[in-house]
Formats: sequence, structure tokens, C-alpha cells
Amino acid sequence: MKRNILLAITATLLLASGYQSDACTNLIVGKLASVDGSVMCTYNCDSFGFASSLSYSPAGKHDPSEMIALRAWGGRGETHYIPQAPYTFSVVSLMNEKQVSIVETTWGGRPELRNPEGWLGYFNLMELALQRASSAREAIQVMHNLVQEYGYNDTGESFAVCDKDEAWIMELVGKGEGRKGAVWVALRVPDNAICAYANSSRIQQFPQARKIDKKLGFFVTPDGQCMYSADVISFAREMGYFDGADKDFSYREAYNPMTFGKIRACEARVWSFFRHHYSTEVMDSYLPFIKGDMSEIDHLPLWIVPDKPVSYRDIQNDMRDHYEGTALDMTADMSAGPWASPYRNQPVNFQASDGTRMFRERPIGCQQSGMTLVCRMRSWLPDAVGGITYFNLDDATMVAYVPVYCGINRLPDPFRPENNSITEFSWDSAFWMNNMVANMVYPRWSALYPDLLEAQTELEDYYEAEQAAVDAKARELTPGERADYLSATTIGYTDKMMKRWDKLFKYLVVKHNDQVMRPSKDGEIVPGRHTSPAYAPAFIDAVKAQTGERYITPQM
Repeated sequence: MKRNILLAITATLLLASGYQSDACTNLIVGKLASVDGSVMCTYNCDSFGFASSLSYSPAGKHDPSEMIALRAWGGRGETHYIPQAPYTFSVVSLMNEKQVSIVETTWGGRPELRNPEGWLGYFNLMELALQRASSAREAIQVMHNLVQEYGYNDTGESFAVCDKDEAWIMELVGKGEGRKGAVWVALRVPDNAICAYANSSRIQQFPQARKIDKKLGFFVTPDGQCMYSADVISFAREMGYFDGADKDFSYREAYNPMTFGKIRACEARVWSFFRHHYSTEVMDSYLPFIKGDMSEIDHLPLWIVPDKPVSYRDIQNDMRDHYEGTALDMTADMSAGPWASPYRNQPVNFQASDGTRMFRERPIGCQQSGMTLVCRMRSWLPDAVGGITYFNLDDATMVAYVPVYCGINRLPDPFRPENNSITEFSWDSAFWMNNMVANMVYPRWSALYPDLLEAQTELEDYYEAEQAAVDAKARELTPGERADYLSATTIGYTDKMMKRWDKLFKYLVVKHNDQVMRPSKDGEIVPGRHTSPAYAPAFIDAVKAQTGERYITPQM
């Protein structure tokens, strides 16, 4: 059993294959803010050069003497061993069998607060908490206990910690070299609210308790809606980050002060998500802040109550946002190229020939995603079927979300780690199948994306139409039968996605060969004369402005 647990943790750590996933987005929906009463959280795991496959660790009972290995990204550095818990829950991706889900986004913070001697990175912390906690509150307690005992070696991190009843946000950063533990705050997201994180600390002032909970070892407010480490304020005073009254303490200002980069590359993603679900007029009043003016407004709301309930399909599409229809719309200027692409090449920051420093927008949807997921927790169903992770590898915009039930006992082959090597193409890999299509579409967006969108919608409509029947059948089965049935269903869904994407790739190659468009009908190429995709107006105008008379057709 020891070998299985070690492999499970190592597989999770290798999600990033040695690459720091320091540009991720999390969206959170409380149960009264959702259409059906489900709690939801999302994750775009973003960084170049990694394939973030689906992980699975089985449930198990363990001997008191059993130890587990903790390893850094890519297996680098010293391996440490800690005692295993007496019982561990099964975990599929980032949801356990009790419908507890944890997702993250890195914000870095003050570099002197990283403790290289700590044993736990943030993914260790997430995986261990998922294996050991039956609720979101318990997961927060587990994470606190682990960093207190073994130390934390990463930089500042935000976690969305959710279960089938509650959604919490937790911000955590270490205390520097030679000091175990971490300084953290966790707030419960109101049931009727939505929240988001995107690589920036967002908690400022928070409710405070008068006395520490001696049993837990941290503060819990009387209403139970806020928890925080015992020294979160006193440590900031000690380090010279804060010198005011306790009631005025801002976690963000102490541990991750706001900068223009944090606003435009991070908070702008939160703003665009809120704008989808709230008055655009009100949200656009924050545009001066989003553009770097903090003289009147210096923060976004931590959460908002949406204008209407949010569905899981809504939240999937929110993960595909590129600021469309806003002042930051990435398809609307000449940098979108001749076919109005919302994608940009690296680097993010660059310099004009006259020395002017420039940047490009950083939206929620981006090509460097290694995987994307939407966790949906449903309290009215047995846990095994109530918890669904809508999952796929690569960019959310360019893939179809496949339902993966938390009660499965085996993984679909296209999502397995061994089939998703970053250094070797495979037709059996969901990562490479999705990237093969995506990299055709990126540069010729307006011409090719409608075909991809049609396939994506077709699959996701199919999965949604199937769901009620799957839920009903699964409820009638014994636990063992249910696990087999949900596994077979998830494997079938993944196979259907792979076949549809194979068909899409071949269709795109033929229809758009040599950068023209061959006629098609009902998804099939038909005889006829090709057409040329139109250039974007902003691109045409920019070419005219730059080249003057050169490309103007003379009047004959």
C-alpha cells in the first residue's frame, strides 16, 4: 500500500512536470448562487510546457507505521517522509470521494517569506488535505496542522476549498527561512455569492475573534464564517509590514501589496468574470482601477451576488473568457491579426523601438493551460455521483469539458499520465489531440473557431442531456456497482470526445487547407469553389495606416 500512496502523491506533484503553475484562475459559486443548488469551483492550471493529466489515488486503511514520501516538483530535491493517516479518501483529480474540492492560484508575495527548509509545497498540501478531510472546514484545519508540523516551502497561495455545502477562500504564505507554519486567513463565501481568484491576494480586512480556539490552534469567529492563523497580524508587525490598529489590518497590503501588474494581469480576470454576472454599468465603473488608477478605487469586491443564478455551463464558458465585449476585448484591435484572434504570442511584456515599455492582456482563457476543470458538488445525491469534475487537458476555450465522476475507480486512458508525455506526441493522448486542433485554430481564429465551437457545443450538449439518466441509474446501484458504472460512463464520455476531436482535426485540415475555406454542409466537405476568410476590419485599417498608398488599388 505504501508504494501506491507514494505514486499517487508523486503523480499529483508531476502535474506540472517541474514547471511552476504560477498563472492560474479559480472561479467560485455558492450553493444559493447556482441554478440547482450545487457548489462549484474551477481551475485553469496555466504554465507553458506541461501536460496536466488526470490523477487518481484510491481510498485505503493504513498501518500506524506506514510512511509516505513528499517530493518537490519533478522529483527534485530531498525526499521527506511523514506518517500516513489511518484512513485516506479516494481522490480523482482535485475532488475526493466526499465531494471536497481544492483548487489554487499562486500570487507569490514577499520573497523573504519562502522557507526552503519546509517540507510541503502547495500541491502536497492540497493532495494530503483531500485524502484526509471530509469537509471544507476540516480541509483547512488539516492544511494548518500540516504546515505547523512540517513547514511550507512555496510562496503565497490562494485556495478555493469547497464541499457540497460550503465554499471557502483561503490565502496562505510562509514565514521565511527557518520558521515553520504559515500566516493565513480563510473566509466562507456567502451561499448567494460568486467569487474569483487570479494570481493576486484579495482578502483585505476580515472579521476578527477575541480568543483563539485552543483546540484548533487558530482563531475562529463566533459566527464560524472566518478562520485565521494565530499570528497573522502579529507576524506582520514583527516583519514591519503593518503598524496600525488590528481592526485596520489588511492581509493583502501586508503580504502581497497591489501593483499595476497585479491589477491588469490578475484582477482584470476577476473583473471580467463579475461583469458576466452583474450590471455591466456598475462593473465598468471599476475600469479606472483596472487600467491602473488607484486614486479613487483600489480594489474589486471580494465577492458579488450575481444578477441571476449561475449554471455549470455558464461557469464553463466563463473559463473561456478573453474580455470579449469589454474595453479590454482582445479581438478588437490590430494586434489580433488578420483573423481577430484573442490569443497573443509570448512574451507578455515587451519594448517598442523607442524604448516604451508595453504589455499584452492576460485573460482567463489562454494557450498555456495544461488542464482545465470545473468541480460541481451536489448535496442531494450520493457522493459518488454527486461530485463531478468537468475535465480536459489544454486550454478551456479549445476543448470540450468531459464529466468525470468522483466515484470512479479507474481512469480513462486518454487522461492517464503515461499517455500524456510533454516530450512525445501520441494519438492516445488527450493533451496532444486537443493541442493539435488548438494550434491550427489559434492563428486563423475567425475562420476556424466556428467549426471548433460547433463540435464543442455538440459534445457538451450531449453530456448534459445524458446527466439526469446517469444520476438516476447510479442512485439505484450498490456502491461497488456504482463505481464500475460511473467509471464505464466516464471512460465512454472520454472516448467519445477523442473520436469527435479526431474527426474535427481531419475536417479542419481539409476544409481550411492552404488558408482558404472549402464549402461544407452538415459537417462534411462538399464540391464547390473555395472562398477566402475575411480580414478583420481593425487589421485592414492598421495596414492602411502603416503602409499609406502602397496597397491602395488605383482608380483606372
